[in-house]
Amino acid sequence: MSCRCKEPTLAPASVCDDGAAMGDFVRVQTEGAVATIRLERPPANALSQTLSEELSTAARTVGRDAEVRAVVLWGGEKIFAAGADIKAMVEFGPAEIEPDVGALEQACRDLEAIPKPTIAAINGFALGGGCEIALACDLRFAAEDAELGLPEVLLGIIPGAGGTQRLPRLVGLGRARELVLSGRRVGAAEARAIGLVDRVVAPSEVYGAALEQARLFAAGPTLAYEAAKRALAAAGGDLAEGLRAEREAFLALFATQDQEEGMRAFLDKREPRFQGK
Repeated sequence: MSCRCKEPTLAPASVCDDGAAMGDFVRVQTEGAVATIRLERPPANALSQTLSEELSTAARTVGRDAEVRAVVLWGGEKIFAAGADIKAMVEFGPAEIEPDVGALEQACRDLEAIPKPTIAAINGFALGGGCEIALACDLRFAAEDAELGLPEVLLGIIPGAGGTQRLPRLVGLGRARELVLSGRRVGAAEARAIGLVDRVVAPSEVYGAALEQARLFAAGPTLAYEAAKRALAAAGGDLAEGLRAEREAFLALFATQDQEEGMRAFLDKREPRFQGK
């Protein structure tokens, strides 16, 4: 189970003793109905197989927790995640690198599969695998001085955990092609302009802004959010299949208490009280 302290303080690492730590590099802190998944591998939150596996565990844990209704992914005040440890990878061949990239791809899949809204709170760098992790979240809030990018081509490789697939879905194939082939980093303002991030705030306000939005989500119609995520996930494929997924999700919501509450609240001109049922 995740930790349920009253305050969202995430440091030092020993804030709680009831299972907040997912391992050495990832921990989960829960305040009310909002969970924060915190990456903690200083100084740069460099990715590794172990960190990716712990991130998968954290994503699955909050995804299954019925009391969690929104999630923030945060790397701390200085850096989100600067990608893989190149020094450790330089001598690798295909067999040696496969477990690392496989674990990172699975972590991204598990983040994307969380059936509630997720927000990446990005301070500093989100590069390479760090950017891929952010892409797996529903929204991205970035600091004004943040930098994002997929610079793998400059190392003679390409993104391997979903970057070439998720980036075009956000910014379009043309922009994604330019970013992947050039390997260049983009600042927060450009990232906002092209749709790579959704909000830009002062560095000291990134986590707070993400937490505030997550609280709004947590008070909202959880089942409708889950249905919307399933329907949106189908948008990248065949249109007929996407329309079918949307219709099925739409119809299923009419068997929920939240649907009735939302519509009655509208008619009564009051704020709805969604229960996630």
